[in-house]
Amino acid sequence: VVTYFGITFRCKAVVLTTGTFMNGTIWVGRQSLSAGRAGEAASTGLTEALVALGFETGRLKTGTPARIDARTLNYSVLEAQPGEEDVKWFSFDPEVQVPRPQLNCWLTHTTADTHKLIQENLKETPIYGGWVDSKGPRYCPSIEDKIVRFADKSSHHIFLEPEGRNTPEMYVQGFSTGLPERLQLALLHTLPGLESCKMLRPAYAVEYDYLPAYQCNNTLETKRIRGLFFSGQLNGTTGYEEAAAQGLLAGINAARRAREEEPVSLGRDTSYLGTLVDDLVTKDLREPYRMLTSRSEYRLLLRSDNADKRLTPLGRELGLVDDRRWDLFNQKQARMRAEATRLTGARLPDSHPAVQEAGVL
Repeated sequence: VVTYFGITFRCKAVVLTTGTFMNGTIWVGRQSLSAGRAGEAASTGLTEALVALGFETGRLKTGTPARIDARTLNYSVLEAQPGEEDVKWFSFDPEVQVPRPQLNCWLTHTTADTHKLIQENLKETPIYGGWVDSKGPRYCPSIEDKIVRFADKSSHHIFLEPEGRNTPEMYVQGFSTGLPERLQLALLHTLPGLESCKMLRPAYAVEYDYLPAYQCNNTLETKRIRGLFFSGQLNGTTGYEEAAAQGLLAGINAARRAREEEPVSLGRDTSYLGTLVDDLVTKDLREPYRMLTSRSEYRLLLRSDNADKRLTPLGRELGLVDDRRWDLFNQKQARMRAEATRLTGARLPDSHPAVQEAGVL
């Protein structure tokens, strides 16, 4: 790996996770800036180096909405969206299941004034103005896309999401736009509850280079260069979970390549990660890919309640599950087997109400 300043790092394996940074260009209306995201420089030269090695590249786009000051909202006209009372955890490990006070999100909606302002200024956006034609995420359209594609709808829901516990910033979910900054505040002020809001950061669209992932094996190692792995938006995906899952697989296999160990791949029947990677490397995808449950023919088996049963043994084999977690897993599986055995021998008498209700008699 040769850096911009000419420093060379030699290694047995490299994982590229460039996100939106390869030749990234931010657009706010007609104004553009070379950047991977606001305030951070784009990666230049890497695309050209990969093309010189024989890789095919393409161009995609995404966007992010404005951030607003939570202290300037009129909450009396917003609808609170509280978190779930029955908390669900992403981990089976009880040590990380620490309850925390939940923060509300808030619901508002677009109005006739919102739609009118957008329709009058469509030519000021990168896509409808014609100076950007890259494909964006199908399932996260900009607000101008919603107004154009769903012209029969008089309103669209907008969710206001706290950026954190210690910041006044609110993320205006469902309101990404490529309109100029001078119009964005006026647009925000058309939303109920936001009539006097302050905009802390404007929305913007970002174009970036990616490499169609058919150029990778299902280990995410490239077919052209041994020890080179691609992961995340570089492979044409969109979404945090999609990127994180690929990073896990690419990282595991890069480490195993460096140790000269056999690589790991996941079948479609094992996990949504297996489905995602199989789709990426076997299909010629030309728009940002998002993992949907409907993409898996095994979706009835790939449930959150059995994720540990499906994948913890593999994690143990790879050295990612320590003794404490392995003991917890085995104790749980033993309890499940014991209950299954008990149920096998359990019978309800014909007189039991449940039997009669089922119409067995």
